[in-house]
Amino acid sequence: MTASDSGRGAILRAARKAFARQPYAAVTLRDIAAEAGVSASLIVKHFGSKEGLFDTVADFTGAADALLAVPNAELGRHLVLTLVRYRREQGSDLLVRVVFAAGSGDERALLRERFRQQVTDRIATRLEGPDAGLRAELVVAHLLGLGAVLAVDREGLAATVNPERVADHYAPGLQALIDG
Repeated sequence: MTASDSGRGAILRAARKAFARQPYAAVTLRDIAAEAGVSASLIVKHFGSKEGLFDTVADFTGAADALLAVPNAELGRHLVLTLVRYRREQGSDLLVRVVFAAGSGDERALLRERFRQQVTDRIATRLEGPDAGLRAELVVAHLLGLGAVLAVDREGLAATVNPERVADHYAPGLQALIDG
């Protein structure tokens, strides 16, 4: 990883935190830069503007691509392993940031809508049989729950045991929803 890559990652982590805790209008590039330990000009270099940075934070396409990279028959296990491994390797979660979009405001509504389109709806389109939309929402609920546990209890068993063991226990429930 280059210094530029680590700076970009630090900026994104700080921006996710800032946009989750404050209304869009209250977030400043200067505050994000201070939290990330970089200059505001580096944010502009990477993202162009506060709007560009928010658009990147509100984009779940990469997360959905990583989560949905296998056939449906293997999807439950892959979802769990991807989520757990990403948390351990990156120190952050692929999806949990959407939980902070529960408040009011146009930017939070945009975050929720993008999440629905880019994650939940993509899962639903892959599911066969009745109640595909409902089952997709329940898959997402499971993933958000696991992500929240991993984020909150970083020393807990789910966060520290071999990811394969977590998948052994958690993936069958997801796979049942996927299979319908």
